[in-house]
Amino acid sequence: MDANQEIWQHIKEIVSKDVSGTSMDTWFNTAQVYEFTAERLVILEPSSLKRSILSSRFLPNIKAALQELLSADYEVAFIEKKPEEKEKPGQGQDGDDYTFDNFVVGPSNRFAYAAAKAVAQSQPSQYNPLYIHGPSGLGKTHLLYAIRHEAGKMHPEFKVVLARGADFMNELILAIQNGRKEEFRIKYRDCDMLLIDDIQIIAGKQSTEEEIFQIFNTLFEARKTIVFTSDRPPQEMALLSDRIRSRLSMGLLADISTPDFETRAAIVLNKSQQLNMNLSMDVVNYIADNITSNVRQLEGAVKKIHAHRELMGGEVSLSNVSEILKDMYREKTAYVPTPDDIIDETAKYYGISPKDLRGKSRTREVAQARHIAMYLIRQLTNLSLQDVGRIFDRDHTTVLNSLSNVEARISREKDFNLVLKDITSNINSRDD
Repeated sequence: MDANQEIWQHIKEIVSKDVSGTSMDTWFNTAQVYEFTAERLVILEPSSLKRSILSSRFLPNIKAALQELLSADYEVAFIEKKPEEKEKPGQGQDGDDYTFDNFVVGPSNRFAYAAAKAVAQSQPSQYNPLYIHGPSGLGKTHLLYAIRHEAGKMHPEFKVVLARGADFMNELILAIQNGRKEEFRIKYRDCDMLLIDDIQIIAGKQSTEEEIFQIFNTLFEARKTIVFTSDRPPQEMALLSDRIRSRLSMGLLADISTPDFETRAAIVLNKSQQLNMNLSMDVVNYIADNITSNVRQLEGAVKKIHAHRELMGGEVSLSNVSEILKDMYREKTAYVPTPDDIIDETAKYYGISPKDLRGKSRTREVAQARHIAMYLIRQLTNLSLQDVGRIFDRDHTTVLNSLSNVEARISREKDFNLVLKDITSNINSRDD
């Protein structure tokens, strides 16, 4: 049984304390976990009737079980079937196709590429830990797998452990639940190279941070290689404890930014050649000009064109590529988050519900979160004070007071800006 299904089994055991055996057998018997992250549980249930019953009658029980098991509030969603699978590093050949040789290097990622290659080839590395950061979809995970691939070739005797931050956290939860914490520790401390993707997921998770802290110290003192990736630098993770932040920052920080036009075009060419497909430069330039922020989307566009050619026949030309890709590229306007996006992410950051944030509660934590949500809506959208007030059922004077409160905290509290950056980064990441 994998970790997700084991979590689901524990949830059902807790729910069964308050739900009859007949109900469990009838409504829970075919449901499975499709996805489980640090914030969200997605349940796969093909039957529309069962999905409806689980959602309408048993959702509070499932959420209560999650709270009891993990001491945190989780969003719960239900789906009928698995969405079309995106290719993930590790599929097919366990990430072996993500190498330094097929990583397209440009001005936006040259330093991170050089640092990753140096770490893979030099043991122990002088750049320890290596911390690669940048927005989602720009190649951080590719570099992590490339390090593992290269180190495996040069040092086949090495024990290399690679994990996503969310998987690390879920493994720890199960280890605590099942009394296997020592096995967990041995796995991560007894290795020559530790690679963790999306380390930002641990911020604010006390037990997970403690384990990372101890693992880091053990490996660093033993001169083992440590590499982390994240969507932001350590100093911009406000919930991260100071001692973890200092360790993540003590080695080499390498950022990856949005690729320029030439690099995007090279990525399109590289991917099309991997698929044995010759695209005209007009088509290459069109893709590079319209998909501007995400390497995964660029590669996905080429794969879609390839699939279209295989299934529909005919040549790909500039005249039909816009129709093939019309659902993939967005207009060249800045992403503007909705007020709901901002409220959801602010509420999630403070561990409260969006309903409470919009409501009348005046507890200190809810009020502070509400001030921040109002401030970010004014900063990130074009809504007026009156518009913001209507969202929260308050007048514009109340909104103005909230804005003044946040601005005062910005000038008064040294680290408060990090909170705003953290929430804003989470809001913008919803656009990936």
